[in-house]
Amino acid sequence: MEPSTILNGKILVVDDQELTARMLAEMLQTAGYSAVSYTTDAREVCDLHRENHYDLILLDMNMPGKDGFQVMAELNTLDAGDYLPVMALTAQPAYKLHALKAGAKDFIAKPFDPEEALTRIRNMLEVRLLHDEALHTARTMEAHALHDALTGLANRRLLTDRISAMLANARRNNSSMAIVFLDLDDLKRINDTLGHAVGDTLLKMVAARLSAAVREEDTVARLGGDEFVVALWDAKRADDAVSVASKLIKSLSTPYAIEGTSVSTSASAGIAIYPIHGTDADELLKRADQALYAAKRAGKNAFRIAEAPEAPARS
Repeated sequence: MEPSTILNGKILVVDDQELTARMLAEMLQTAGYSAVSYTTDAREVCDLHRENHYDLILLDMNMPGKDGFQVMAELNTLDAGDYLPVMALTAQPAYKLHALKAGAKDFIAKPFDPEEALTRIRNMLEVRLLHDEALHTARTMEAHALHDALTGLANRRLLTDRISAMLANARRNNSSMAIVFLDLDDLKRINDTLGHAVGDTLLKMVAARLSAAVREEDTVARLGGDEFVVALWDAKRADDAVSVASKLIKSLSTPYAIEGTSVSTSASAGIAIYPIHGTDADELLKRADQALYAAKRAGKNAFRIAEAPEAPARS
């Protein structure tokens, strides 16, 4: 990790002795740390951490009123399951192990040796910042695994999970949900005549229009190419899904201003409704896709409702 990154880490010194707190803070500032503050009031620590998200808290264990162990207990509640960025300060040898068991990641014994203290602080800050970097990378990778890279919409994996949740809700409440499968009618022509960069911009704008046209509880996904799916959390009647499909097709047919050019396209849609057209995500997506292509065969810029599956023949 770059030394400048470590020196920019946010540090809070907590000690009820004003002289000790100020001296430690000044030592860190002299060593090049740029974001150091201190307090002598243990009651302020959680509020300060909540506001500033410190990368390291140097915490005195033996303070009147509220000691360091009580502060750590509160910090553990505040950052439940997270990395507790506490380095214990103590003159009591018996407190060292106790502090580590309570969640502190390291300790500095009082009276402290400046070189040892600075080395421990630097090492702990680096570990803390690397932990945050790894966590950010993991969350980014998880987001990429669940979202379309171009538009930021849900991908097929996340869509399937969301549909499963909608189906569970519909079964529990004896209600319905619906799938609207959409496909742009002219993306190939736009890519061929105006270039793929314009086509990609168009797809992003389509994603934004779809997201703006539905409720927060609904899910908009891109399955790839120019295929989009809108999963409606609650569709009490077939007319509800029809109304949404009509609204979406109308919205997508309004011209797009891209790089000084007015780009026009249209969309077709297929609708499948639970439980009429299927009882699981795969079946509903399949039925909606079939209805979509029926709409395209009928002349595009339109929608069709899926056909209900045939009842099994009686023997």
